Amino acid sequence: MKATEINARASSDYATKLARTQELLEQAARDYAPVMPGGPSLVSLACSLGAEDMVLAHLINTLHLNIGIFVLDTGRLHTQTLELMHQLKATSRAPVEIFQPQTEAVVTFVQREGKDAMYKSIELRKACCQIRKMEPLERALADKRAWVTGLRREQSGARAEVPFIDDSNAHRLKFNPLAEWTWGDVWFYIQQNNVAYNQLHDQFYPSIGCEPCTRAISLGEDFRAGRWWWENESAKECGLHVKPHSSHEVAVSQSDTHGAFVSAQADFSAAEVKGSPEPGRSQNENAKECGLHVQQEPLKQGAQA
Repeated sequence: MKATEINARASSDYATKLARTQELLEQAARDYAPVMPGGPSLVSLACSLGAEDMVLAHLINTLHLNIGIFVLDTGRLHTQTLELMHQLKATSRAPVEIFQPQTEAVVTFVQREGKDAMYKSIELRKACCQIRKMEPLERALADKRAWVTGLRREQSGARAEVPFIDDSNAHRLKFNPLAEWTWGDVWFYIQQNNVAYNQLHDQFYPSIGCEPCTRAISLGEDFRAGRWWWENESAKECGLHVKPHSSHEVAVSQSDTHGAFVSAQADFSAAEVKGSPEPGRSQNENAKECGLHVQQEPLKQGAQA
């Protein structure tokens, strides 16, 4: 059965949500238009090729908005994800850029730790995310003043208060136009507009990351239970979408990109890599992230950038 048949259930206020999403995207395009006519937009969509981001890519193209799109090809994506990436690049009116990790960094890491080092410890899994996701993201956003994401409040406890516009980063605004959408809303839009989507969604993969770090979920499991299923739920972070609450939770990245990113590297013990008889069963979704959206706290008045 298709994911559209299972999930497409519009909420009663779907039309209002859609209108608000369109307004936010139009605002992003207007407020961060190119400095010079014909130049690159100062805002881009971070497209994971998941259902939410395919909706946003479709809206950007349909509305003819000057918002770029970029994809992070980590080198460990599923075949289905890569097929969708190439399809999007070939059919999108908006320019689609693909960012890959630095080859030397990947080769050095794999030679030292092994191809599947992410299973050995949380520290190594996060180090892999840093090389394959965080560093390419920094390059993708280097000349951007804003970006668009497919974050939704319904996705997890950590995202329950996602704002439409996140100004917590002093250097770059984040637009979350789908913040209030339900999973049913997302799939209703896909169904109604015949939007291309990752075929893994038809195989019960609601949340899709790298191949070795993603599995299908079972009935009753949480939305993101298939991500890093071998870890305790409280450790499931890589930095993409989570803001640190204290200096003990994250360490500052070595990035020189204006201090805009911090790594999600935390001090975990070996006991936190679990051997549960029900791997992937969600216990606490508050930290189930991969690392691309960890940001520093906003600067206090008078502080130096």
